Amino acid sequence: MTVNGSIARGGASEADGVSVEVGANTGNEERRLRLVSAGADATAAPALSAREVEVLLAWFRSESKSEAAQELYISVGTLNTHLARVRAKYAKAGRVASTKAALVVRALQDGLVSLDDW
Repeated sequence: MTVNGSIARGGASEADGVSVEVGANTGNEERRLRLVSAGADATAAPALSAREVEVLLAWFRSESKSEAAQELYISVGTLNTHLARVRAKYAKAGRVASTKAALVVRALQDGLVSLDDW
């Protein structure tokens, strides 16, 4: 779910784009993703699908990939496929994230999670 292929970082204004509600499938939690128009700089967040964000957040909350996969009713292989695609999108954007810690940092930078979530 993107507009012109880019999820904005937290510093964008309403005039920059459109806000969209995306459910994280975690009970009553709702995640707000800010979407902006094309023309963002090269270090902008890659265009992650709603499912990729959901998988990423489930993995962050869990102790293991198998626990995250079970929560999402998918196999560990499918979870790994989603994570590989997320990593590839970040690498293409010039923001390599080869570890879980690096992906957490990217998610914090891009406003997908906050420190208050933990």
